[in-house]
Amino acid sequence: MGAFSIWHWLIVLLVVVLIFGTKKLRNIGSDVGGAVKSFKDSMKDEQASEKLDDNAKSETVEGEVTNKTRQ
Repeated sequence: MGAFSIWHWLIVLLVVVLIFGTKKLRNIGSDVGGAVKSFKDSMKDEQASEKLDDNAKSETVEGEVTNKTRQ
């Protein structure tokens, strides 16, 4: 069992809702969700560009090696 039971967490949640209000919490939640989505999209774009860079580098190296061995 953890340091806090479910009742402790419910009381903390109630206090947070009373302090901030549901509208402010909803706005914070949507802002955090948008930030996470944007971060994931940028990570996918970065990985895709790295793969393209790796493929371009490996093709260039293979071409250079082939040209040197034929001479």
